[in-house]
Amino acid sequence: MVSARYFAGVELGGTKSIAVLARGREIIERTTVATGPPSQTLRALSDQLRAWQSGKPFAALGIASFGPLQLSRLDPDFGRMLPTPKPGWHTAAIAETLTQGLECPWLIDTDVNAAALAEYRWGAGIGQNNVCYITIGTGVGGGLVVDGRPVHGAMHPEIGHLRLRRATDDLFPGTCPFHGDCIEGLVSGPALAARMGGDPATTLDDDPRWEPIASDLAELACAILLTTSAQRILVGGGVGMARPFLLPRARAKALTRLAGYLPFFNEASAEAIIQAPALGSEAGPMGAIALAQAALVEDRQITAD
Repeated sequence: MVSARYFAGVELGGTKSIAVLARGREIIERTTVATGPPSQTLRALSDQLRAWQSGKPFAALGIASFGPLQLSRLDPDFGRMLPTPKPGWHTAAIAETLTQGLECPWLIDTDVNAAALAEYRWGAGIGQNNVCYITIGTGVGGGLVVDGRPVHGAMHPEIGHLRLRRATDDLFPGTCPFHGDCIEGLVSGPALAARMGGDPATTLDDDPRWEPIASDLAELACAILLTTSAQRILVGGGVGMARPFLLPRARAKALTRLAGYLPFFNEASAEAIIQAPALGSEAGPMGAIALAQAALVEDRQITAD
């Protein structure tokens, strides 16, 4: 039974990374390390995984990482980091390092796809078949789960790098080293620090500089609703959950801009459709465990075939 088995997970984040051990879906142990150079960070996490495996053998491992990642099993760089703003992490052998010495099924996916999967199974996405998870922190990422499976294709969703309609009076150039004023370059933690001229945590909620940010989030929500028909857009991450007043503002602007075009998105449904993740800050670690459980199921199916 899944509920009686141990599962391990790793959530790799831009500023911190977490290794967790769960019995079923209940996390019983965790280790947090600062995300520094990949060799140092991955080795510390790998050592913890091997220590758990020797004492409390786990059935499968889930790896949820910031991206972009190579997720095609046919590519020689499968499980490695693609070009990223995170210094030193391009080509980092994430899957290879973390699975070294472990004889168990494993899956790797983006941290946001994993969080979307956790919310789909155990959080605000229960009962829905199309769930989008947005994280706003060091960067901006977006994961999408449809019918219980994270969306992959040529790559994985890169929602944070959409370039969207700007607020008419907003001249901020953006901070993304690739695209300037994509959504990540406009509302991520570094972008907010540049906009506010310092720590955005010290900026009052009624400061007018939050208005273009609410506008950017509204545009992002509209784009997701129009392109994916998401039944839930869950906004999490360190920045996303630290400023809860932004969601109602973004929701109201999205309703105005869509102008009733989408019949499922209206004043009665908007609060349920665009909301904070029910799992809160645990969506990431729980996402890694959801991947581990999916890895075990996938392995059993392959074995049966």
